Amino acid sequence: MITTERQYRITKAAAERFAQALAHEEQGAHLDPRLRHAMREGLESELEILREQLAEYEALRSGRIAVLELDSLTALPDALIRARIAGGLTQKELATRLGLKEQQIQRYEATRYAGVSLERVQAVAEALGVKIHERVILPSASGS
Repeated sequence: MITTERQYRITKAAAERFAQALAHEEQGAHLDPRLRHAMREGLESELEILREQLAEYEALRSGRIAVLELDSLTALPDALIRARIAGGLTQKELATRLGLKEQQIQRYEATRYAGVSLERVQAVAEALGVKIHERVILPSASGS
């Protein structure tokens, strides 16, 4: 997942290099056809992943995504990061809203909020202005 403008620029440049490599793939004509095929598939696969990441970041940034679906609480950290991006906030701006240093937000996001208290997660959600609606599905009673 792309989380910053810097990562976006780096990913975009990498995608361009992969696209150029694919365009010039015929230079490997001296290689075994199976090896060429494997190399081409590898380049295409990596380019597809990069393009998907770029498209998601651009969609978030432009406001084309309004709802993020959570299938578990483990998806919440990524949703908070996506919400920051969708809100047009940098890590520094979120840190300012929370009264923290930018490096703290960088650590939170790099570790996907591992070890962060529930209170801090709630404060981040409030600073982002997001509402979280999660259902708790109880297990069915067994044999009682």
